[in-house]
Amino acid sequence: MATPTLYMIYAIVCVFGAAIVRGFSGFGFSLLTITALSLALPPVDVIASVLVLEMAASAHLLPSVWRDIHWRSLGSLTLGQIIATPFGVWALANVPIAPMKIALGVFVLVTVAMLWRGFALKQMPGDVATSVTGAASGLLNGAFGIGGPPVVLFFLSSPAGVTAGRASLIAYFFGTDVIAMGWQLQQHLVTMDHIWKVLFFLPALVAGIWIGARGFKSADPALFRKAVLALLGFMAALTGLQGLVAVSWP
Repeated sequence: MATPTLYMIYAIVCVFGAAIVRGFSGFGFSLLTITALSLALPPVDVIASVLVLEMAASAHLLPSVWRDIHWRSLGSLTLGQIIATPFGVWALANVPIAPMKIALGVFVLVTVAMLWRGFALKQMPGDVATSVTGAASGLLNGAFGIGGPPVVLFFLSSPAGVTAGRASLIAYFFGTDVIAMGWQLQQHLVTMDHIWKVLFFLPALVAGIWIGARGFKSADPALFRKAVLALLGFMAALTGLQGLVAVSWP
């Protein structure tokens, strides 16, 4: 009886902590939760539930950020994402994933270092460049479910500002989650067991998001930017480490 109880306590703590990060930064919930829960539970028992929780998190945050979303960028990002996702799925089936994860980790870490040192765009990228960013996100999302870094880097390096960037990230990931959920439902990968897990974790999710969102309201923009860059660097290092482990112990 003790082991399942400890698993549930561990899972609640993981969801709560990831929800605080999501409420503050606007991203990171899925990767942090799936990585943490997969240490104790089979990934097949985790992914569908986390996707539903991610959608709930976005839906909870959307009303408060609706007026701050940079809609023009969001449209071009979504267009590129939709076009490129099937190619990412093809890569998943035909290209070794471990080297791709290592390359992604290195690329993101280098970009984070540049942004940390003050690199920034003087104006918002045009529709073509924005669509290419969305395509990179779709390619990575289709290949191994990590489409966030290109879009996060896009808004962090743009002059849109932290408020508009966070709001746009929340809206963007809600759209990608809806698309992913459609595929999950079509493949009958979401069951009532997943729904019950979501209901069980919902209080921790709501409480964590509330705490994170309150933290954002009082955060200094420069501090927020550094916190998000640190989180992105951690996620990139984690992704690259996963690739190295897969190469070393296939």
